[in-house]
Amino acid sequence: MKRKALTEKIAVIGVDGFEPRLAKKYLDQGKMPNLQKFIERGSSREDMVLLGAMPTVTPTLWTTLATGAYPGTHGITCFFGHNHGHLDSLVYNLDSRRSKAEPLWNIYAEEANKKTLVWHWPGSSWPATSDSPNLHVVDGTQPQTINTGIAGVDISKIVIASDKFAEAQFLPNTSTITPGAGCIIENVEELLEDDGEVSYLRAAISSGAKVIKNIVTCEGENEINVLAKMIADTVKSPIKEATGWANAPEGAKEFTITLGKGLDRRPVLLLKNEQGIYDTVEVYKSKKDSKPIATIEVGKSVYDVVDTIKNDEGENIHCNRNYHLLTIKPDGSEVTMLIGMALDISRDDLFHPKSLYKEVIDNIGFVPNRPVVNGANEILVDKVFIPTWDHYSQWQADCLTYFMKKNTYDVIYSHLHNVDNGGHLFWHFAKHQETWQNNEEAYKAFIERMYIQTDNYLGRFLPYLDEGWTIIVTSDHGLSCQENHGVELGEAGGITTQVMEELGYSKIITDENGNHEFDWANTKAVASRGNHIYLNLIGRDEHGIVDPKDQYDLETQIISDLYQYRDHKTGKRVVALAMRNKDAVIIGLSGPECGDIIYFKEESFNVIHADSLSTQNGYADSSLSPIFVAAGPGIKKGYQTERVIRQVDIAPTMAFLSGVRLPAQSEGSPVHQILTEEI
Repeated sequence: MKRKALTEKIAVIGVDGFEPRLAKKYLDQGKMPNLQKFIERGSSREDMVLLGAMPTVTPTLWTTLATGAYPGTHGITCFFGHNHGHLDSLVYNLDSRRSKAEPLWNIYAEEANKKTLVWHWPGSSWPATSDSPNLHVVDGTQPQTINTGIAGVDISKIVIASDKFAEAQFLPNTSTITPGAGCIIENVEELLEDDGEVSYLRAAISSGAKVIKNIVTCEGENEINVLAKMIADTVKSPIKEATGWANAPEGAKEFTITLGKGLDRRPVLLLKNEQGIYDTVEVYKSKKDSKPIATIEVGKSVYDVVDTIKNDEGENIHCNRNYHLLTIKPDGSEVTMLIGMALDISRDDLFHPKSLYKEVIDNIGFVPNRPVVNGANEILVDKVFIPTWDHYSQWQADCLTYFMKKNTYDVIYSHLHNVDNGGHLFWHFAKHQETWQNNEEAYKAFIERMYIQTDNYLGRFLPYLDEGWTIIVTSDHGLSCQENHGVELGEAGGITTQVMEELGYSKIITDENGNHEFDWANTKAVASRGNHIYLNLIGRDEHGIVDPKDQYDLETQIISDLYQYRDHKTGKRVVALAMRNKDAVIIGLSGPECGDIIYFKEESFNVIHADSLSTQNGYADSSLSPIFVAAGPGIKKGYQTERVIRQVDIAPTMAFLSGVRLPAQSEGSPVHQILTEEI
């Protein structure tokens, strides 16, 4: 059956972690005028809440938005999937072949003959899900920024140049940055780390097998603490009078930046202004060159600087990276800089078709880098993180509006990760903790800036409402500012043992190298990923000890113990909801890709997102709900509905607007209350 289309062009402007409670707060303060215009020209609930599916995890919910199916149906039930039979490892889930549900974009491309772009959608979009030439896809392998998972050729550098240094030093894998609002780094010689990969996410992306083991036994091993380790090399360089340059101004000083693994050196001129104050650096490939590759004023940044870096084979790789000039002492005696990761600019692997990559870089520019910083340092958040996302957001808006202006596509699915990236790095610092000595008000202001940044991004798409585009502004989940720390139960990228050991269901042994393993003979159940508990069943699991006939009674006991468990610091209950797999069908989270027990933690114990109900709130006006606003052809203007709009309703609503059938596994229904025509 064919339906009348209410719109010919439709775009999803998705922003990961963007939530309605904070948005409403800033709207009421007049700080999000572009979102206000979308609301005035379209439809939403008064509170803009979208009832999110669960768990509140990125690949899970972007897959739900694309398919209209609940996670138990499409099978992407957390950031990582269950490695069947192996309770101590996980499988990477950002792979379209793992989804069991049909995405709406396949229907657009194959049956409606609509040119469709799926742009960095981190939920079952890559590899491309259809052979139709109408379907174009850009990187869905990870959520951060395009190409982050494959194109990195050099990690970040912290540069400290001083006239007090006698010689240059290259200190690899310095991974601790001074927290607070003071200097960036102190005592660098004491902070050296073994050469290794801290991020389990990047390890999984680069792994051919994409199976990881990440056992979290204590608070120091959880995501917040792992992300507090900023992976960077430290470069210490003497500042001297400039000599041997092709064209160095009078009074110029020089120092050297070391890149790559210590093999690539870039001479730098330190320049003073007309008042005799040193305030600018110029980075050169060689002292013989007449032009620098980058000119940077103090307190500012230069983005997408093209250079070469030697790889492990000694080959020169063309790359781009960002330079941030943090401080210069007025007399030129000291300079601090942060140089971002370098990305290989030849990597078109994750653009389908590859010609799409060339069109983007020829007309817009190279894919920018993401900010790799420590959220505990206010200077880096203020001067590096937020401005770098400003730049990336503008580049992405340039790309998408370029295609919209050209009418290249009829349908666009897009995702931006600025808010969620901030959430993982510093949302938790918006609640003062004595152990951190963090400035709560400073971080609340940073969160506000991320929302204003998002509003500026949304504003780039407003003009296209007048060009026949129907635009849906939405997200996967919100972000919680956690109040109570120290209870390790639920981690989207790992297996948590603290609570399960205390309750007597898991047993961990640690070898002389600090590696954790399960004592399987004494492990009856394992808490895996954000919300799943698996019994160690005989006949199903590799080291099973629980007789299947005892499963029901053991599940009953575990659920009872979870409800009885109390936080040692506050005496508060930790678990808000726990149920059997078969009962979790009522929240769309049952079936073979889900645990034997599904649980969610109480408000105030939620770790950013994942272990939370989608209706929960956090400190500092944060919440876990996603957002929904729609405007353009087919959508009522200035309309507010009281209907509970569910995440599974978005795909059916888009299908109805476009006059195409619903995806095969869709479990939602069109939000008919906001449509201009009755169903």
